[in-house]
Formats: sequence, structure tokens, C-alpha cells
Amino acid sequence: MKKVLIAVAVILVLGAVVGLTIWRARSGYTKVLTAKVVRENLVSTVSATGQIKPKEYVNLGATAFGRITHLYVKEGEKVHKGEVVATIENVQQSANVLGQKAAILAARRNIAADVAAEHTAQANIAHAKAQLSQARSQWLRAKALYKAQVMSRQDYDTDKATYLTDVASVQQAMDQLTQDKAQTAAAQAQLITQQATLKANEDLLSKTVAVAPFNGVVTNLPVRVGETVVEGIQNSQGSTLMTIANMASITAEVMVDEDDIVNVAMGQPVTVSVDALPNQTFKGTVTEVGDQALLRSTGVSTSQSTAATNEAKDFKVVVTLMDPSHKLKPGLSCTAKITTATANNSISIPIQALTLRTPDSLKKESASAIAAASAKEKAEQGVFVVSQTGKPRVHFVKVNTGITGATHIQVLSGLKPGQEIVIGPYSILRTLKNGALIKREKTGLGSNQSSI
Repeated sequence: MKKVLIAVAVILVLGAVVGLTIWRARSGYTKVLTAKVVRENLVSTVSATGQIKPKEYVNLGATAFGRITHLYVKEGEKVHKGEVVATIENVQQSANVLGQKAAILAARRNIAADVAAEHTAQANIAHAKAQLSQARSQWLRAKALYKAQVMSRQDYDTDKATYLTDVASVQQAMDQLTQDKAQTAAAQAQLITQQATLKANEDLLSKTVAVAPFNGVVTNLPVRVGETVVEGIQNSQGSTLMTIANMASITAEVMVDEDDIVNVAMGQPVTVSVDALPNQTFKGTVTEVGDQALLRSTGVSTSQSTAATNEAKDFKVVVTLMDPSHKLKPGLSCTAKITTATANNSISIPIQALTLRTPDSLKKESASAIAAASAKEKAEQGVFVVSQTGKPRVHFVKVNTGITGATHIQVLSGLKPGQEIVIGPYSILRTLKNGALIKREKTGLGSNQSSI
């Protein structure tokens, strides 16, 4: 028993000695997390939220004041281009059209009468000219006979008077023709005026009839038969009769943060998920990128805002879905993941491994000293690489980076696959300096991270 106690005591002493030796050997070491530089495929994405909208839709508004007399469709019903979907009372408009058509008919009859009068005047001219020709011949003969003193003065004066009367008759007939032509022209002008008035009246009548502008589905019907609707005036919006949407082409209208919009471009592939359809995703492409920043709280464009603000801003991006489902409804909430860049088989490191240093800050001991040095000099981004031989020490290596994935970032220069780098903790990484001894801590953050 005594020997056993002695053996136990010896073991305890040896253990204490070994522990003290290890503790002394490891004093001055900095505990860090490390990982390997690897090659992998990176995909850079931008996430944005919004809602499903048809690419082509229209809010049919009232274009006339009055009571709704007929609604020929129901919400959710399909309509065809040119189909009458609603009517507003149009007694006055219809009466105006009928009255104007009657006025046009009367104007055309007046024109016909004036044209007939022209023909009569032309016939009268021809008759007067024939009589004038005969009277002139008679007067010339009388003139010769009178000169030869064969005819009496009385008969000569009678033939001369007849001739002069016929000259006046021809002029009178010609003046009548001119007057008749003027009346015809006036009647024709009046007809044009009447036709223009009819066109205006028909336009007013057509505004009491709502027609589908394209094939689609009635997605909203906020009114009922018998309700009174009003047309819009200047900046005042009128009554909306219904919304018709072409559901054959559906888009996702999402709002992208101002920090990410610079990476979004036309034609980029997008994956859209809809909250109401959790087990489905839809492929699409970016078809519209907004140029105006919108205030996040109000959705008003910054160009329309009168007051300066530091409020967060978004940009509208429209994604056209390639193969939309019939289950999609306008207004459903959705999330879009826009693929802005890809890099296959690229050198990559965990994003948290990146840190900023200046040449002077690498020589400093404290975080405050490093911060002071960084404020004076231009900081460069890089990582701390673990030495491959001898004691585990680190040295700062400047790197150039490319696209950013979900957890990793592409390295364009400065590192090679297989190198071991420090990835944390952040509180240690921000104060780490060149040549520091490290101790790798156990971690379960990833299969490519080192531990002992």
C-alpha cells in the first residue's frame, strides 16, 4: 500500500512537471483558428425582395362620369382583346350622336340641293348665251338695214334693246352660278363641321364603354353595377373599373439595395422563390434595372423628394420569369437571388480571414497602436499565413481579391492552394502582428480548418 502511494505521488509530480514545462513552452503563443487555401467554384449573388407582377397589365379607369349600367366580367375571368367588359350610362351621349347624324343627313341634302341649283344655273347660262347669240345676229342685221335706211329707227332700237337685255341676262345667269357654287362650298364646309362634331360625340360615347386592350385575366374588380364613377381630372385620379393582366408573361419586381445595384446588369440569371409556394423556385433573367433611387420608407424617387435625406435607398429591378406557373398570382411576395458573377475553380479563402494592415501597424503591439498607424497610412488588405516549417508563426501577405461568394472570397494573387491561413477569432486577428507564435485552437467551423 505504501508503495502504491509512493508511485501515485511520483506520477503526480511528473505530471505537474510536464504540465509546467508545456505551459512554459506555450507561453507567448496566440490562440487562433486556421484554414486552408482551397480551389472551388464561387458564385456571387445579390438578394432582393419584392412581389410578383404581370409584365403587361392595365388599370381600366373611368373615362366618363356616370353610373355603371353593366359589368360583363367577373374577377378571375378571362377576356379577349376588343371585348366589351363594362358600360356607363350614356343616354346623353347616344342622343348627341343620333342628333348629329341627323344633322349630317340634312347637310348632305342641302349640298345636293345646292349642286342641283348649280346645274340649273349652268343651264340658264347656256340658254341665255343662245338667246344672246340670236339677239346679236338680229341686231347686227338691223344695224345694217338701218344704215341703208331700209329699217325704221323704232325697229332698230327694239333689236338693239333686245340684244343688250340678253347680254345682261347672261351676266345675271353667271352671277347666279357663282352664288350657287358659294352656297355649295358653304354647305360642304358645314358638313365637315357636322362630321367633326359627330366624331367628337362618338368619342364621348365610346368613353362610356370599357374594352379589353389585350387578352388577359381580370385580376381586380373593385366596383359594382349601379355605382357612380368619375373620370380623372389633371392630377386627380379617376375611378378604376378593373385591372386586366396578361398572365402569359410574369415578372418579379424587386427592390435592390443601393450598395448592390452596381453589380446588377441586364440579362443576369435569377432564381425566384415565392413565399406562398415554398417548395418551388422559378428561373428568370433581369430585364429592367431602374436608374432612379427610391426612398425605402415611401417608395418615392429621390428626384421627386424635396428634402435631403440620409435614408436608405433601393433601386427597382424587374425579373422576367422563363416558365411561370399558373399558381402565381399578382402581389405574391417573393425573393430573388440574382447571380452577378461566377468564378470556377478559383483560389478562395473564408471572407473573415481578410484584414487590413499598414507596414507600421504590423510592428505594433496593441490594437490602439495598430489603429493609430492605420489612420496615418493607407491600409492594404491581406491575410496572415502560417509558416510551414519550424515553430508555427504567421506573416502578413497582401492579396488581391475578386468576387465574393456566400462564405468565401476569390483570391486573384498572393496565395496558393494548400497554404494555411489565420481566419479568427476577430478580436485576435485585428491585433495580430508579423512573426507572432500561434497555437491552433480546436474548431468545428469547417473541414478545411486546422485543429489540434
